[in-house]
Amino acid sequence: MRYVVAPNRVHHLYAGNAAQAFPGARLWVAAGIERKRPDLDVTGGVLTDEAPDEWRGEVDQRYFRGRPFENEVVFLHRPSGTLLMCDLAFNFGPTAPLVTRCLMTLLGGYGRFRPSRLDPLLIKDRPAAKASLEHILTWDFDRVVIAHGEVLDSGGREALRAGYHWLLG
Repeated sequence: MRYVVAPNRVHHLYAGNAAQAFPGARLWVAAGIERKRPDLDVTGGVLTDEAPDEWRGEVDQRYFRGRPFENEVVFLHRPSGTLLMCDLAFNFGPTAPLVTRCLMTLLGGYGRFRPSRLDPLLIKDRPAAKASLEHILTWDFDRVVIAHGEVLDSGGREALRAGYHWLLG
């Protein structure tokens, strides 16, 4: 493994363990983790809108602005047309644990790919978030791999656009 990535301020818990397990890997983190986790040896740097030289051309990235709680960076793996993201959408189905299904039903994140009802509350700068999302929607992707729920094998761009219809207006 050459890289370890902590893509937002919530998904960082095992970044140090992963970096230790792969001593040659460079650790890249979302903005704010370097302050939140001073124990991490951030050997790669802080992620921005620009992919580092190490993966530029194969993987694009975009810092999703307007959601300071997470400071999430979204990735596009160009060769496979796959979008990679953590907390901007969920896709829980009937195989999820019962407690998860119940909670996500209440939060509106169960039964299909979409953000939860909490997302409008997490966005503090709607124009910035809208601009980030619009940029992501220009990417050529069909498949979406998310941290929470099942992979969406096709229709990803349309599902992301539909899930954030309230933001795109």
